[in-house]
Amino acid sequence: MSVHLQVQSYSRITNLSIMHVALFVTSAVRSAAVPDDAKPADAKDAVRRVFMAESEASNFFKRRSRRSPKYYAELVVEQGMKRAASERRREFNEEQRNEYEKYAEEDRDEINERSREMSEQLREYHYDGLYPRSHWFH
Repeated sequence: MSVHLQVQSYSRITNLSIMHVALFVTSAVRSAAVPDDAKPADAKDAVRRVFMAESEASNFFKRRSRRSPKYYAELVVEQGMKRAASERRREFNEEQRNEYEKYAEEDRDEINERSREMSEQLREYHYDGLYPRSHWFH
């Protein structure tokens, strides 16, 4: 019985949230609608701003087609940008490598120090006093 009530409350919550979203969307659509009193001259002006004349479009594509060679200045700038990006990538990789080498060296030193301490403790633990101390540290 309580499960049925929970399902009903969830369905009410869902229905209310859907109604709120629908109300919000319809109000947003009304506010975004273009008023009907727009003049046709404004519409033509808007079309002129969005689209260009056919002659202008053909001139635009003739001037610089997809397969036309790049200008020398463009090539120089592009090569400079590629070179700068390559240099930044090289410096970043070098910095990362140096950081890793530093980390690895510190880690090795720490491991060596721990093993040295451990072996020294074992020597002291097993030292029975029969041999001179210098014998154990060769």
